[in-house]
Amino acid sequence: SATAEVFNTLDEGASKTEEWFVKNQNYIIGVIAVIAVVVLGYLGYKKFIAEPQQKEAMNEMYQAKKYFEEATNGVASDSLYNMALNGGEGKYGMLDIIDQYGSTPAGNLANYYAGMAYLNLKDYQNAVTYLGNFSGDDKMLGPIAKGGIGDAFVQLEQLPEALEYYEKAFKANVNEFTTPMYLLKAARVAIDLGENAKALEYLNRIKSEFSSSTEATQVDVLIGMVEAKLQ
Repeated sequence: SATAEVFNTLDEGASKTEEWFVKNQNYIIGVIAVIAVVVLGYLGYKKFIAEPQQKEAMNEMYQAKKYFEEATNGVASDSLYNMALNGGEGKYGMLDIIDQYGSTPAGNLANYYAGMAYLNLKDYQNAVTYLGNFSGDDKMLGPIAKGGIGDAFVQLEQLPEALEYYEKAFKANVNEFTTPMYLLKAARVAIDLGENAKALEYLNRIKSEFSSSTEATQVDVLIGMVEAKLQ
């Protein structure tokens, strides 16, 4: 009797569920159709629009990137940085890539190159703008972009902002190259701001964690100076 009652209850539940599905089938089918359209639309966009755009953007970016790399080697650097930004020989510059392909990974990367070019051209406000528009978790470019913003703020004499971005730079990724470099820059700015305890923390971290770095050879004098101020 108890078993029959359980089965009857299950039958009633199943019937009610079936009735609900019948009553709402148009709505359910509509929801499924919308989900299918969204998924297929995304896959189609990725395959037929996003991926070709990215490939095209990278091809267009090749010459501008070449100008930038040549500029970093010091050959007519100002002229080459300008060509990296604005293009040359009928090819796009980084600003064109940003304008035409801003939604692609290449367009994002162009923000980095544009920001660094402006930094080297001493156009510090544009350096802050374009480096700030760059986003990425690359282990090297991420910290360098944030450190570049810090460098620009130093030149603009906005030291609190410079310290903030140097701190972001050395926290973005821990490695033997960028971390001690931006720890030292952060410590120097902290000293200028009178934040000596913070400066001492950063200097000691270089000494203990990055003892083989170039920056470590400079910290003993600074540590002595900061400790004297804290006494």
